[in-house]
Amino acid sequence: MKAKSMNIILNEMKFYSYHGVMPQENTVGAEYKVSLNIETDFNEAAMTDNLDGTINYAEIHEAVKKEMSVPSKLLEHLAYRISKRLFDDFTAIKSIEITIFKENPPMGADCKEVGIKVKYFQ
Repeated sequence: MKAKSMNIILNEMKFYSYHGVMPQENTVGAEYKVSLNIETDFNEAAMTDNLDGTINYAEIHEAVKKEMSVPSKLLEHLAYRISKRLFDDFTAIKSIEITIFKENPPMGADCKEVGIKVKYFQ
């Protein structure tokens, strides 16, 4: 039996961070949600029940947490930095789809959240 695709998904990880173009965003901060859909091959883990055959979710979360702690002006740049770090740290990753939402953006409009979504390939 062979799987057509294998993905590790971390959905809506929550962080309080200081990203944004406006000075107040770097001082006050905001709530962010980051979701990842990571394509990899975890056939070995599926067959053996051994963590060595896949990517550890906790390590992915820790890498994202570290990148979220470094301020960026743009969500686009933040998504790039997170994806680059994950590709560098976890060579088994084939592609990463990342979604980042910023809650209550300070843009003078009634808007629950704004965000970006991008898919990178190794």
